[in-house]
Amino acid sequence: MSDRAVIRELASRYAEIAAAPEQDARRTLWRQVNSLEASRPAVQVGYGMWNVWCREVFGDATLSCGDPFCRGIERALRMQLFHAEIGDDAVFNPWFTIGATQARGWSNLWGIEMQHEKSRDEGGAWRFDAVIREPEDIRKLSAPPHEIDEAATARDVERANELMGDILPIDVSRNPVCAGFTADISTHLAQLRGLEQLMLDMYERPEWLHGLLAFMRDGILANQEQAEAAGDWSLTGSCNQATPYCKELEAPKPNAAPRQRRELWAFCAAQEFTGISPAMHEEFLLRYQRPIMEAFGLSAYGCCEDLTRKIEMLRKVKNLRRIAVTPRANLASSVEQIGRDYVISWRPNPTSMVCCGFDQEKISRQLGEGLRVARGCHLDITLKDVETVEGEPQRLKRWVQLVREQIDRVW
Repeated sequence: MSDRAVIRELASRYAEIAAAPEQDARRTLWRQVNSLEASRPAVQVGYGMWNVWCREVFGDATLSCGDPFCRGIERALRMQLFHAEIGDDAVFNPWFTIGATQARGWSNLWGIEMQHEKSRDEGGAWRFDAVIREPEDIRKLSAPPHEIDEAATARDVERANELMGDILPIDVSRNPVCAGFTADISTHLAQLRGLEQLMLDMYERPEWLHGLLAFMRDGILANQEQAEAAGDWSLTGSCNQATPYCKELEAPKPNAAPRQRRELWAFCAAQEFTGISPAMHEEFLLRYQRPIMEAFGLSAYGCCEDLTRKIEMLRKVKNLRRIAVTPRANLASSVEQIGRDYVISWRPNPTSMVCCGFDQEKISRQLGEGLRVARGCHLDITLKDVETVEGEPQRLKRWVQLVREQIDRVW
């Protein structure tokens, strides 16, 4: 089968899923959850699940296409089709997004290539090899511009349209490079400076660190403002680590530009600050994140960090709507503090859920206990950071079924 035939067959299957009436029901559910209306909890699997599947299930050896561009589309479509089989509340939209070619990316966002010392084992651990070794090394940094390679972008879009544009509309994402983890400061700060050294900097050279944080905040804001001035933000530019449907903001749709940040969701995290006190977290991060987040319509906070002691701090974010409650967090304490003021994105420990054995009785008990604690709140239940299912992908579908059973019993 030719590359084009492979893509078209996968695109047709995906388009059928995206057109199913259940997608509208899922959109309605997320609107209720994200708009703080009474509803059952939304259930989703993702944000980390793809780490294992990209490597083991959707690795190069599993793909049919020979052309690298086609292989990228093939992998993306196969991942979506697999996800659709799980049966969670993920929304599958009837378009395919192609990202514009940007001047900067994840590894060189601040003008110098980030370095990591990697394990020899595939999928193994790695550590930061800091590029800001001395305080004066900050002179090596440069703010990320909003620059799009128009010729390269046009070629990619033309190819995608030729492959499947008559089956799935091609959405062109021209949103700026600083969005999500590239706009939370924390992620790149720790990689540029090194996590341990960052912690020492808070004590040893706080004014220097404040200067670096201000530089990064201003660079991110400038990147986003340049994109806004260019008319490049679109309705597929929202990011909230869930599904961005809500009643306060316009629904996602393809090629819906120009839009302003106040019409979209923002997402920030602070995983590298999980061991930092609330006071120092606010001083050395949140005060710099707030101008970024508050330029948007609504915002979400948290990924894998424990925010139990920081809920009161987060209340200072004017447009905050969603807070992550992670495996490290104290669910009962978090629920008591958050109440019905925000969406609680509860993230049960994937190790207990699907990664190390699959004890369905234990899973059901833990889910039921958590649902009882959070009953009456605005809730989504997210299984994320799944690194393995020990060769049993069916666990994910069954996990969703177990969650739904407990929601029916407890909620």
